[in-house]
Formats: sequence, structure tokens, C-alpha cells
Amino acid sequence: MKNLLNIGLSVLFSGLVFVSCEDDDYQTVQSIGKIKIDSVKIMQDTMDVNSIQSIKTYSTYLSECEGFYGYDYIPSSSLERSVTAYKYSIEGQCVQKAHVGTSQINFSPRQKGSYTFKFWNGGNNWITKTIVVE
Repeated sequence: MKNLLNIGLSVLFSGLVFVSCEDDDYQTVQSIGKIKIDSVKIMQDTMDVNSIQSIKTYSTYLSECEGFYGYDYIPSSSLERSVTAYKYSIEGQCVQKAHVGTSQINFSPRQKGSYTFKFWNGGNNWITKTIVVE
């Protein structure tokens, strides 16, 4: 019984030492900000009610310290949507090379109609896409 207790304590101690000695690889997010959507890819411009379609957006990040954070997906009316993308920025040693990131929204309409999507492209510019739901 004493031997089993010693083994258990040894394993516990080893685990604590291993966890405390790990490298701290994650970085803290320093800021969140808008990032323009460069382009949008919609696979089908016509779809059925209650089906699901992924809408892909592409944005250019200036370094490896930036990446996709999330969307503001705002229904302006029952058939119109405004989409703004946000990026996160971290501090640290990062490759200062621009890269294109891909993100997606899953769209599942609940009613028939012609849906208009407006994707923020910087300033007062928007990329407009339409999906017909039958």
C-alpha cells in the first residue's frame, strides 16, 4: 500500500513539474479591429429554404501576428444582411509577411426571397452579393 502511495505521489509530482516547465506558446490578444473583406465566394446563387450554404470571405493580413477574430452579421431587414469582419492582433515575434485568410459564414434561410448580402470592403465600400431562396 505504501509503495502504491509513493508511485502515485511520484506521478503527481512529475506531472506538476512537466506542466510548470512547458513553454508559454500562446499569445495574448492585444487588439481587435475591422479588416476589409477583399473578396467573397458563394458556391450557389440559388438555394432552398432551410438548406445550409457556406459563404467564404477572404481578407489580407499584414503579418502572422494578425488573424480572423469574428464577424458582425447584421440583418438590416428580413432579406438584407450586412457583414463586417474583425481581426485580432498579438504582440510578439511574428513573420512580417502579408497572407490571405479565409473565413466562412453558414447561411440557412428560413423564408423564400432574394437575399442581399453587403460585405464591408473598407471605407464606405461594400461587396454586394445576392442569393435567391426558393
